[in-house]
Amino acid sequence: MGRTEREPGRAVLPGPLRGWLGAIAGLAALAVVALGARYGGADGPGGGDVRVRALAGESGAAWRDLAEGADFLGEPAGAAGLVAVGVLGCLWVRWPRAAVLLVGGVGTAVAATTLLKPVVGRTIHGGHLAFPSGHTAFLTAFALVLALVVSGRLGLGRTAGLSLVLAAGTVGGAVMGWAQVVLDAHYPTDALGGWCTAFAVVPAVAWAVDRAADSRAQNEN
Repeated sequence: MGRTEREPGRAVLPGPLRGWLGAIAGLAALAVVALGARYGGADGPGGGDVRVRALAGESGAAWRDLAEGADFLGEPAGAAGLVAVGVLGCLWVRWPRAAVLLVGGVGTAVAATTLLKPVVGRTIHGGHLAFPSGHTAFLTAFALVLALVVSGRLGLGRTAGLSLVLAAGTVGGAVMGWAQVVLDAHYPTDALGGWCTAFAVVPAVAWAVDRAADSRAQNEN
């Protein structure tokens, strides 16, 4: 059987990465809980937020334009466009399981932030729920799924695959987190919470997608 015939059934959470990403997901979930407990009910920045904001300084018009461009990727129209392109790419390489992970992973990460916000109750700008940042969770999750897909397609080993996934998730979260802070839409710790939420959710969704797809394949056989 050729390579392209095997790919539709290939795991989206490769075996060499499963244990490491599972551990990282657990630590990320603990971080979300800890941050939520620390800032629950708060209506202003914490000490760390103030220090990070001071280090960032004032941003000029050009930087704000870049931040608004990044922010658009987390808005409904921008997010839908990114996901649509990603899904089409997964289907083009004949990997429907990856397309399911993209929709499920990104959607679950954003849904998790939506559910957590009223539970934590942290607000910004006179009552807007802030923790964790859904925009940051979205782009982090998208980058994580993209890295998993690339890792699977290239057949990367544990070290290379894990490095790619961690780097992609960090860059995606840093870009969107920076944009949210520059635009004063979130506190830095809100962005950190969104980043951790994505790292907690995506490996779990990938595992569930693999389990469901493998079970279905066994039943069909």
